[in-house]
Amino acid sequence: MATERKIRFGILGAAKIAPNALILPARQTPEVEVLAIASRDPARAREFAEAHGIARVHATYEGLIADAEVDVIYNPLPNSHHCQWTIRALRAGKHVLCEKPLASNAGEAAQMAQAAAQTGLLLLEAFHYRYHPLADRIRASIGAGVIGKLQHVEGSFTVPIPPDNIRFEWDLAGGATMDLGCYPLHMIRYFSGMMPRVVRAKARVGPPNIDIAMEAELELDSGASARMTTSMAADAQLGASFLARGDRGELRVNNPVGPHWGHQLVIVTPEGTSTETVPGETTYTHQLRALVAALRGDRASFPTDGRDGVVGMHIIDEVYRAAGLPPRGT
Repeated sequence: MATERKIRFGILGAAKIAPNALILPARQTPEVEVLAIASRDPARAREFAEAHGIARVHATYEGLIADAEVDVIYNPLPNSHHCQWTIRALRAGKHVLCEKPLASNAGEAAQMAQAAAQTGLLLLEAFHYRYHPLADRIRASIGAGVIGKLQHVEGSFTVPIPPDNIRFEWDLAGGATMDLGCYPLHMIRYFSGMMPRVVRAKARVGPPNIDIAMEAELELDSGASARMTTSMAADAQLGASFLARGDRGELRVNNPVGPHWGHQLVIVTPEGTSTETVPGETTYTHQLRALVAALRGDRASFPTDGRDGVVGMHIIDEVYRAAGLPPRGT
């Protein structure tokens, strides 16, 4: 992609996450411009564009994808819409930044990754936490053996969500594991550097097939155990955490999902206890800068690509199957 002009983004839908995930970071990233938006509700799109200084409004998603001046499509649509509109954007010659989880299930994710490979374009999954310096600090500490040989890891992400939210809708590929549990599942894999295998899972079910809470037990390649917990129930306590226990100590992190809102990394070993915060900008700003680097040619700078997304969706599908629920979109 030419370096003499800005990278121009178009947004599919006036999603609530878009300002934090893209619009505000774009203002801190000189190489980027949010040029256009489309919504199924034209009035909402115009209102959103006016509020956020977006110059161009399209009446349809098709119109946005066909816009010759848009380089990258940001897809924060409901999970059930990720596959269709991402593939259409890729085939129209656009790179795609797609919100997590990448798709409704692993089969859809594989179709998306294949479309990216066929077109030679970038498909990027927005696991923004992964791009904050805290994430690499955690992985490096575990990998260096600071807490000894890894024995157990666990991650949790819980947020009380009103029951009228789209995350409670089967047709939109809802569920706590999809929108919240995907984070600790990804962290277990990335921070440990190992592939987890789902051993068992137990869901608290609300609407038919919708997990409002999930607990999953996993095993890593080394034989270490892992655990994921998530909840979007009304009685859930807002919070995110990660723990790694080795034969020489343990590592604990509060708020690894959004460390720019405050976090703490604690390492306890026989030598003592260390507590630190890792400086950095917002996770979304780090993510956008990594995306810019990838678009400028350094594709290794954005590792949460379509191929990684297929792996993540396979694990999510297996959690659902182990809990006696069908993967989304099936």
